Amino acid sequence: MGPQPGALDAAMTSATMTGQQRTALAGLARWGLASRGVIYLLMGALAGALAAGTSSKETDQRGALEALTAHTGGAVLLGLLAGGFAGYALWRFSEAALGVRADPGVFPRIKSAFRGVAYAGLTVTTVLILAGSQHSGSQAQQQQSLTARAMRHTGGRVLVTLVGLIIVAAGVGMAAEGITKSFEKHLRMSQMSPGTRRIVVALGVAGSVTRGVVVALAGALVADAAVTFDPAKARGLDAALRTLANQPYGQVLLALAALGLAVFGVFGLAEARWQKT
Repeated sequence: MGPQPGALDAAMTSATMTGQQRTALAGLARWGLASRGVIYLLMGALAGALAAGTSSKETDQRGALEALTAHTGGAVLLGLLAGGFAGYALWRFSEAALGVRADPGVFPRIKSAFRGVAYAGLTVTTVLILAGSQHSGSQAQQQQSLTARAMRHTGGRVLVTLVGLIIVAAGVGMAAEGITKSFEKHLRMSQMSPGTRRIVVALGVAGSVTRGVVVALAGALVADAAVTFDPAKARGLDAALRTLANQPYGQVLLALAALGLAVFGVFGLAEARWQKT
């Protein structure tokens, strides 16, 4: 009888990672979490400006990154964010390969792999913006174009519907993490003072629920785009936030969403400080 999978994971982890490598990976994880926090703070600010009617810029990740290019020091910050996103991707890929420290099992590894892919893509986007590349269009335009191309093929509408439903499920999962406070197991809660713990948990609940709702709405719009054969609806987070703005009391809803995204950004900075890596 050979060693069990759990034993193999532990042996692989200890055999392939030295203390220095663990320290370096932890540093990359914290840099990445801080960068993720910053991007959500920027998205919250853009959504807030949209709610106030002072800006019409796109409120997704690329829109937030491009907004930096208009400010002094923006290129430096973009470079730091690109490095952070790359570090985040590497950290998540390492979890996919070696296991998630606070959440053993196959499903957490799969989630980490998807997160790694997403932030590897965001790294590329950031580098292209830093290099001055504008040829590929906005993030919302890219998502709309990809959806349109997919729906032109046999079975494409079914595939787009499935993608939309998967995104909805991911959003629901994010909101559930906030409601159940399951994010606590990934943080070094014992190292926080009681007051700090209450603040971090409140940030995690409010931010995670808001992010989950916005992501789920974006997924619902993707599925609806397939059902109605209207790819213009599939424009990601920006479309989700603008859909909120078009509802009754839309400006209030959008302002609350903006606040929630900014809160998640602050929570991301707290994660960078107390995340178990």
